[in-house]
Amino acid sequence: MSRGVLVTGASRGIGRAIATAFATAGDRVAVHCSSRPDDAARTVRELPGTGHVLLRADIADPGQVQRLVADAVTGLGALDVLVNNAAVMTPHPPATTSYADWQDAWRSTVEVNLLGAANLSHQVAAHLIGRGAEGRIVNVGSRGAFRGEPDHPAYAASKAALHALGQSLAVALGPHGIGVASVAPGFVDTERVTDRLAGRQGEDIRAQSPFRRVAAPEEVASAVVYLASPEATWSSGAVLDVNGASYLRT
Repeated sequence: MSRGVLVTGASRGIGRAIATAFATAGDRVAVHCSSRPDDAARTVRELPGTGHVLLRADIADPGQVQRLVADAVTGLGALDVLVNNAAVMTPHPPATTSYADWQDAWRSTVEVNLLGAANLSHQVAAHLIGRGAEGRIVNVGSRGAFRGEPDHPAYAASKAALHALGQSLAVALGPHGIGVASVAPGFVDTERVTDRLAGRQGEDIRAQSPFRRVAAPEEVASAVVYLASPEATWSSGAVLDVNGASYLRT
């Protein structure tokens, strides 16, 4: 049965791969972007199937979050799955960043990566509960939540908080038939990190995994689609590492 799926930050990279994976499975997808509308329009055009929509909103704004969910429900007919993928990652190494820039980096990162996801989850859960429908929320976290990100500490902290949010929601929403889980990718070969994967730095990054490479966006997407499936009900509350054994938690 076709489901309505909202994927945030789906203009390119991991988000585009996730949207494509759901559409390939026969679902109707709302492709969200906050910027890069041309890239997002390309994502929608290239999705297999029909019934997909393009939506633009700044998820740091609670009011726009409400409108985004309402527009997704209108455009798709209903929402069954939310994928919290949108994120910002601004460099702010503590030793060399001014206090003003430090404040800006933390504020903008938390507003999108954590509060935006929390507000979206609240609104989608309210929609599902109001319909009396089961559903899924999948968060795209990060390996950085566990190993740290020295040049992007707010990003790592926001992703750790996102994992914790997912586990809290899994317990709170389970009685309503809503499963919540997260993936924690390592390095992924996307447009955003192309420069970091070049030259010697790229060799060092690939060497972090025993497979001597980084993930393709489609590998993260397949994990997200699994966690959103009925078969993954008993994985609600999980944080699934998708990092090619580049970082092992104990």
